[in-house]
Amino acid sequence: MALTEWTPLRPEDLPDLRALALACLRADGGLPLLADEPMLRRLFLDGPGVGGRDETGDLVAAAAVRPTGTGEWSATGLVRPSARHSGLGDQLAAWCAQRSGGVLTRVVVETTSPGTDAFLGALGLRRTFAEHVMRHDLDTVPLVRRPHGTKALAWSEDTASLFHRAYRASFAERPGFPDTPLEEWVEELTSDPGFRPDRSRVVLDRDSRVAGFVTLSDCWVDQVGVVPAWRGRGLGAHLVARSLRTLSRGGCGEAWLAVNVDNPAHALYARLGFVDAGLRSRWERSA
Repeated sequence: MALTEWTPLRPEDLPDLRALALACLRADGGLPLLADEPMLRRLFLDGPGVGGRDETGDLVAAAAVRPTGTGEWSATGLVRPSARHSGLGDQLAAWCAQRSGGVLTRVVVETTSPGTDAFLGALGLRRTFAEHVMRHDLDTVPLVRRPHGTKALAWSEDTASLFHRAYRASFAERPGFPDTPLEEWVEELTSDPGFRPDRSRVVLDRDSRVAGFVTLSDCWVDQVGVVPAWRGRGLGAHLVARSLRTLSRGGCGEAWLAVNVDNPAHALYARLGFVDAGLRSRWERSA
């Protein structure tokens, strides 16, 4: 494909960046938030960026790098599906490497095409993280009752520590668990403008010990976890099914969640009516 020019990305390019992101999401799926202005700004305008336009003026490729805070740079890029296999990806990768000090070390992928793994692998990168993005159309929402002997509490200043306790107990055994401290974890949740405290729930057993939790943000099941002692007893299914009903009553036309590719909960979400809608991932240079 012949390009008329490569030019630096500017805030005025946001509408065209959104059109490019939407074209990639329609073709490949992935994180729908990629097409929202806050994420486009963070990924493509927080550091140096470049865009390529075809002879009609359409933005067909874009990439950017931004500092990670650890002295390295993180890169991301998009190529319109109709313009792929013409060398644009190689040009974007070379540009990102040059802007990153000569070596491409980290890549953020929010929408994954069939050739992504092979392309990034050939650049000497390995996938370090991947999540299935899943969607529920909310047409048929299952009813799963809460296990007998449990009670559920909504988020409040008084229950925030219970939510955090459930978060730690549910995920402590996961590889790479960050064990975020209470104050930081609460700040991350409550600073999200989409956070729905009144619809989020923590579940306690008859002895007031945490059994599981779920937090909601906009039309997303943001975090859901069940402590080991309560797994296999229907609590996770209840938390997700209840959340779907809550989101449906709250005006959502569809619900979303993301689950790690090696998390067995993926099968549970599929049984509850979620379908895979793409993959997001992170890549780093192989040692």
